[in-house]
Amino acid sequence: MFGSRSKSRNPLQRSQSLHRSAKPRGFRAPANGRESNCGMSHPFTRVDENKQLYAYEQQVKQSFDGIEAVLRKISSLQHEADFSVRAQNIAVNELGFELPEELLTDNWIKPLDMNRIYAWCVFETFCSMSDRFFDLKPLEDNEDHGFQKFLEECGFHTMDVSPCADGRLAHVIRYVLRLPYKNVRRKSYAGAMFDVDDSLQKWVETEMLRYREARPNSADTDTRYLKVAVYHHSSSQPGCEGCAAHGSDTVVAATAALERLKDFRKSIENSFCCGASIDLLLIGLDTDNDVIRLHLPNGEGEMSVDQYVDAADLYNATRSVTGVNAEAVVNRYIENKCSASGISLPMAGMQRLCVRLLCGNLSQIDYVRKYHGGCYDDIGHQERFIGMGIGFEEIQLRNLTYFAYLQTVEEGANDVDVGVKIFTGLNANRGLPIPVVIRYDYHGYVPGAKERAVARCHQLNGALQTRFQSYVERGLLYTLMMVRDCQNDGKAEVVGSSLELSKQEAH
Repeated sequence: MFGSRSKSRNPLQRSQSLHRSAKPRGFRAPANGRESNCGMSHPFTRVDENKQLYAYEQQVKQSFDGIEAVLRKISSLQHEADFSVRAQNIAVNELGFELPEELLTDNWIKPLDMNRIYAWCVFETFCSMSDRFFDLKPLEDNEDHGFQKFLEECGFHTMDVSPCADGRLAHVIRYVLRLPYKNVRRKSYAGAMFDVDDSLQKWVETEMLRYREARPNSADTDTRYLKVAVYHHSSSQPGCEGCAAHGSDTVVAATAALERLKDFRKSIENSFCCGASIDLLLIGLDTDNDVIRLHLPNGEGEMSVDQYVDAADLYNATRSVTGVNAEAVVNRYIENKCSASGISLPMAGMQRLCVRLLCGNLSQIDYVRKYHGGCYDDIGHQERFIGMGIGFEEIQLRNLTYFAYLQTVEEGANDVDVGVKIFTGLNANRGLPIPVVIRYDYHGYVPGAKERAVARCHQLNGALQTRFQSYVERGLLYTLMMVRDCQNDGKAEVVGSSLELSKQEAH
């Protein structure tokens, strides 16, 4: 864990013993969870899966959302004679871990540094959540192992998704589209404006593996690399709760994402003369209710911002269907939609994949209807922390994290600035610090990879502290640095934090 019960340890370093002794939390949906009787479930909805996903969402988010109330309670006791003991009892009983002892001492001389304690609690909660994710694998499904085969049957060997970095899209893979998170590449960028060069590099790496190692299939197999961009909008407040990177203009967001997809395909054509090995897909997401818009490519692989299948329309058109195969019904719906719009059908494999995405989204629409009354309460930003760097496979929940994929602060300045601006409104303007988790995943079989990942964490931390110096000086920005070997499916490891007290501060 990020903290430790043992006084002989540095409480700002991780301890597995704390994880084992922490208050256990199950994945059962709490009795006070918000449910809504918005009619019967859609006949194609996977009800049991919805229950599982909701239980996990509530368990994780409540662990973060209880921090403020607990710290208010602790703060009100800071002048009591037995403050430290009472504070630790409250923290263990309500948060599941003890607080660092040095953050509680000398409280009779000076006020508690609640900003530092708050950031520590957020980081400790994230470390605990991350450990449980990799230990218990709560979001895995029995059907996950067959997805790669399904993908190849559709004519694709890789599915590479770039959603907007907005935290309201962080659950797009496992929840919104109901895809296995391990089998889909996901890298988030502000406004879904993914780095074309990075995607090009990933394409080259993928093709090299196919040629040299036949992974995920051999190079002579007739499959293609599928690049997907996911933009977003808000149906209830389109002018202010859409994509901030595009001024909450849905058309601009969709157009920009589509152009970026075309740029990627063009870069392959210009560099390797094989644009035919690339397929593109554009998806829009209503962050109020998780309804998707699927911009179907026609027979030539071209898409239009104005032409799409709306999953809400599909939901209403099929909600009374019974006793038939869901995929067959959705497939006919797509065919009728294309015929009515005068556009050619997608290639057979693309159409089959789109059917699966739409069927998955029908379950998610019911999920929001049942557990969130048909529309999320937090239609705007309510992220709990910022994640920066490369990795965060365990972040599969809506509005938990604003994520900025980047190698350096300079190259990802726009994404970083958007994240800090969001958290200035969420936290800093209320006097709470902005918690930032800096993370780099690495491949353990590569010599020196871990050392370079650690160095990159510290480099990014230093650049962040410099760029937002005024926040740091006011105690309004703290960082936690972590690395993880993504090859062995292990846990992330803490390698530093701006919360660590200097000797002068400690005394």
